[in-house]
Amino acid sequence: MSQTLATFATIFFSMILVNNYVLVQFLGICPFLGVSKKLDSSLGMGMAVIAVMFIATAVTFPLQIFVLDANGLGYMQTIVFILVIAVLVQLIEIVLKRYVPALYQSLGVYLPLITTNCAVLGVTILAVQDYTAVVAESGFGLAYAEALVCAVGAGVGFLVAMLLFCGVRQRVEQANPPESFKGLPITLVSAAITSMSFMGFGGLVENIISALM
Repeated sequence: MSQTLATFATIFFSMILVNNYVLVQFLGICPFLGVSKKLDSSLGMGMAVIAVMFIATAVTFPLQIFVLDANGLGYMQTIVFILVIAVLVQLIEIVLKRYVPALYQSLGVYLPLITTNCAVLGVTILAVQDYTAVVAESGFGLAYAEALVCAVGAGVGFLVAMLLFCGVRQRVEQANPPESFKGLPITLVSAAITSMSFMGFGGLVENIISALM
């Protein structure tokens, strides 16, 4: 039991710190740069991405194992996964428009862009690639659980990156950078430095969890 919990904890925190989809793997850069100007928008986008990543992985993982792979249709993976993600985003958009109109307006065009957010598509595809071997070794249940933990960790990592970079951007704007660096240039430089700071977490998560367990 402790070994399983250690595995889940390692996957979860590694997806946040070591394999952060935005700051380490450079996926989902478009909403990361576009929505991180305001705290409420960053928080809303991050929560929406967590929901989409979790539900999309919950749907696409068994779909890949029991439908696509079982019928020799693995080559349709990308098309099917994009369709699933698009449906989920539309549902979330309808819910936000109905119950949280302020957040819906603040997200604007970036909410539909979750459909084409490569971080969401990436976590569904990589979950299948990384945990297919676990299905053969330990059964579908454990592999499915690990894939869901991976998806939640990736979503939380996206949220952490959004909130962290939102604070960085506000500090940078208050510092009044040189005229030639204002706008996108200083934003990209700040994102690069923020990304470099996450390189220090490599190997740290596994060692801490191993020590605790």
